[in-house]
Amino acid sequence: MAGVLAFGDSITNGGGELQWGVALQSWALWTARGLGLPFTGYAVDGARADHVANVQVPAFEQRTALDGARYDVGCLYAGVNDVRALDWDAAGFERDYAAVARFLAERCERVLVAMIPERLGRPQAGGVAEGNAAILRVAADVGALVLDLRAFGARNLVMADLVHPTAFGQVWIAEHALDVLAADGMDVRVRPSSLISPGGRTRLRALQGDWTYVYRSVKELARASGAAGRARRAARGA
Repeated sequence: MAGVLAFGDSITNGGGELQWGVALQSWALWTARGLGLPFTGYAVDGARADHVANVQVPAFEQRTALDGARYDVGCLYAGVNDVRALDWDAAGFERDYAAVARFLAERCERVLVAMIPERLGRPQAGGVAEGNAAILRVAADVGALVLDLRAFGARNLVMADLVHPTAFGQVWIAEHALDVLAADGMDVRVRPSSLISPGGRTRLRALQGDWTYVYRSVKELARASGAAGRARRAARGA
């Protein structure tokens, strides 16, 4: 077995600011570390389901040096960019998402698909319920395990844009992914939360972090309000 194979968008790609000295790494990478397995990732920032199906999967097929190898776990977290888009297409999303899930089911002993947080984005995304319904249908069709992230969104786990996980948020997702995999019989070798050592958390630094969050939240609200205003003006002028 070749370890963990992951497809998705920026949430699965990982990368970003430190949080109390903890690097922002992909939840899928943390999951692989928890299982003691190698990690192979093809996620791309900003990707939608059609990109995963038509770019990431072919990229894997073209680049892999392990042609024909089977993987222990195939991870798929996509849909966040789809449901937030003005041209949200529920049927197209389900078609592309299902194509990726079927591919993973052919190459992996287990497939783990992640649901979309209900409180997503500024302004809040409108297609989340449809997207999650599609994910559950696909999961049932291919026999995938489901990582339920609908309630994800605590202050220290998600950034001010209410989309991207913080460093701790990525660890939180990985911990829950490992719970799902452990319940299905996989051996968890180490908990990601035990591998991080956030240092220097003082009252002053905590207050600075809170103010930074408030400042960025205000900026995100202003940006979202401006975008909504431009969309309304464009609609009136159409």
